[in-house]
Formats: sequence, C-alpha cells, structure tokens
Amino acid sequence: MADKSYDVIVIGTSQGGRFLPVDLAKAGKKVALVERGSLGGVCVNIGCTPTKTMVASARLAHQARRGAEYGVRTGPVSVDLAAVRERKRAMVAGARENYAGRLAQEGLDLIEGEARFTGPKTLDVALTGGGTLGIGAPVIVLDTGTRPRPLTIDGAGDVPVLDSTSIMELDTLPEHLLILGGGYIGLEFGQMFRRFGSEVTIVQTGPRLMATEDEDVSDEVAGILRDDGITVLTSATPTRVEDAGDGRVRITVRDADGERRIEGSHLLAAIGRVPNTEALAPGAAGIRLDDRGFIEVDEYLETSVPGVYAMGDVKGGPAFTHLSYDDYRVLRAALLGGERTSTRGRIVPYAMFIDPQLGRVGMTERQARGQGREVHVAKLPMSAVIRALETGESRGFMKVVVDAGTGQILGAAVLGSEGGEIMTIIQVAMLGKLPYTAMADAIFTHPLLAEGLNSLFAAVDA
Repeated sequence: MADKSYDVIVIGTSQGGRFLPVDLAKAGKKVALVERGSLGGVCVNIGCTPTKTMVASARLAHQARRGAEYGVRTGPVSVDLAAVRERKRAMVAGARENYAGRLAQEGLDLIEGEARFTGPKTLDVALTGGGTLGIGAPVIVLDTGTRPRPLTIDGAGDVPVLDSTSIMELDTLPEHLLILGGGYIGLEFGQMFRRFGSEVTIVQTGPRLMATEDEDVSDEVAGILRDDGITVLTSATPTRVEDAGDGRVRITVRDADGERRIEGSHLLAAIGRVPNTEALAPGAAGIRLDDRGFIEVDEYLETSVPGVYAMGDVKGGPAFTHLSYDDYRVLRAALLGGERTSTRGRIVPYAMFIDPQLGRVGMTERQARGQGREVHVAKLPMSAVIRALETGESRGFMKVVVDAGTGQILGAAVLGSEGGEIMTIIQVAMLGKLPYTAMADAIFTHPLLAEGLNSLFAAVDA
C-alpha cells in the first residue's frame, strides 16, 4: 500500500518533466514530482546551459586573438578558467532558480529522493533527508534522463578520467587535453579548450568524426578543427590508459600503422551516454527495456505498462532538449486533452555548437539514398555568401537534399556562421511543405547570411 496516492507521478525534471507536472497541477490534478538531484535535469545543470555558456567564452577568446585580421589591435589573450567556471555556475543557478519558482503550484508536491518501482503503479522513494515514502498513481511519467558512459578500457580505473560534467568544474587550464570520442560532446569540448589555450588531441575509433552525418560534412568539420590546431586521429582505437607520472596520463592507441602512445595532462571520455534506469527497478513494474537499457515506448510514449509513459533521453533516440519538450506536448495533449498525439513523422532539427555551427534537419543525403529515393543535392560554400565574407566567417558550406519527383525539401545541413539559425529557416519551409523553388525565388534581406539560401536552392537544378 502506498503512503500517499496521486493522480499523476512524474519522475525527473528535464525539459519536458519540468513543465508537465505544473500544467497537470494547474488543471486540478494531484501531482507528485520526484527528483533525486538538482532541479532542471541535464539541460539546465550539466548540459545545454553550462556548455553553451562556456562555448561563448571560448568564442570570445578566439575572436580576440583574430583582432588583427579586422584591423583591431589587441594585446596577448589569456583565459581565466576559474572565472569562466563562475560565469557558468551563475547561469546554471539562475536557470535553476527560475524553474524552482514554477513549482510553487497548489496540488504539486516536490519529493526529493530516488524512486524505485515496487509494482506497476507503486514506488518507494528513498528520501534525500532520510527515510522512505511509498507513493502510487494510475499515471506515471518517467523522465530520468541519461549520464556519461564510463570509460572501461584497460587501466581506466587507475587514472583520473574526466567526463562532460566534471570537465566543466576545472579551474586551471589543461596543458594537453586528450579526448576519447569524436561525437558532438567531444568536438564541442575539444574546440572549446583549444580556444581557451590547451593543446587538444581527439581520438576517434571510427573512420570519421560524427558518424551519423554525411561524409562531406564530417570531413569539413575535421578540416575546421585541424585548422584550429587540434590533432584529430580517426580509425584509432584506444586500448589502454595509464599513469605517465608527474600527474600526466598516457593512452595507447592502435591504428593501421600499429600502436602509438600519446601523453597528456588530462583525459576526457566523451564516448556516449547511458540511461538512468537501473535505480528505477523497471522490472518490478514490468517495464520493458531495449538491449542498451533505454525504456521502450510506442508512438504515444507509452511503455509496455499501460498508464506508464517515458519522455526525454531515457527512452532512447535523439537526445535533444527540444525533443524532450515536444514529448511534453504529446503527453500534455494525452493527459489533459484526451488526444492521441503521435510522435511519428516528427521533423527533428539539431545543432552542434562548434564554431562555425552545424545546423541539421531532416534526412542526410546518405539516408535518403539508402531509402532508394531519387534526390537532387545542392551545396554552396559559405565563401560564396557575402555576409560571411564581410564578417570573416567563411568556413563551411550549406547543403540541401530535395526529392527529385516532388520538389519537397527532405533535409539540410548548414555548417557555417549561425548555421543553426539558417537551418531553422529551412525547417520552417519543410513544415510548410514549400517546394524548393519557393526558397530559390524568395526575397531574402541583403546582406544577411540567409541570403545564401537563394543561391543554394537555385543550384538544385544546376
């Protein structure tokens, strides 16, 4: 028997989980919100908000060093990493406080502690302050997110290994940062710390960075990072890590030429994330997990147990804050409006905040051709965009994939200054089902970066 019964229980407070319980309580439902850590989930505390705050500091340092290119004289540029950290902490604290203020809602109980299932609709919460509370509800929403995947190669337990959370708490600059992993997290931190002043080496097991992107995009990103002075090793498998003495770390890497050893002052593991499901004891409720431990859901976000839903990163798939927010809209419609809103067919955009940004939406060229579609592909170098030349930000390119039969835009990649913002314009065109010719013939303001879309889409028929 539960000590307290509710209409709805939400476990976790990420982007979706922090809005849904408030809306449910405002609608008159009795709601429990369970959180074992800091309010706001990954995005607010250890994800988007802190990392993009630090990226902004890194970009400013980079731009200051480029002053002479613009006829601006600057002195030597150095970075106070402790001050960068304090700015980051202040941003996180502000975002967390804003969220906490939203929870002052009648009918909403915030329970601080870790929840575990004792049955399909009942849970025990190990309270942060001590003791256990049993709770139950006919509707339960799981929003427990993910955490960094630990490094398990030989010797990893014998040396300090940073992850995407702990690296943001450094107060002194690494002399040489070794990064294992060539995905979005590794690349953002790699460029960030290079711009702060560290030597950086990125080690990627696969043949190229960002394996989900088209090869031309991956190659261009690798070229940009190398141009920034970062050592990028691909098809290089780390086999061992060890203490090199004097506080340094050594990794052994195997590639086509054999083994090599690389020494650095710090090691960052950026090898992916794993779901926070073990502590939930999902088996006690009959909730099915996939082979990686993520919660299986249908197109309505319902798990294998009727009335139990999952949202955000814990259900697998693309791990983006804005996708979690869309999950919230789906569940809000279901739980408050009785609408069966499906997640099927969602157009999911995303951005990687290296500089220049990579904005992506829809299908890649590889995905479209893999489906047997006949497509037209157009590319435009950012050096052909007047605004990019004027601002001295001409690295990268725009790329669009168009269905040859219907003229509909299937996807786009914009690797360039404000690439995410430019990509969003294309996303809106896709949402409105505009043919690519509408973009080719549109009047865009001169001289904006978006003006390049005229030339990009005009090249579809070229």
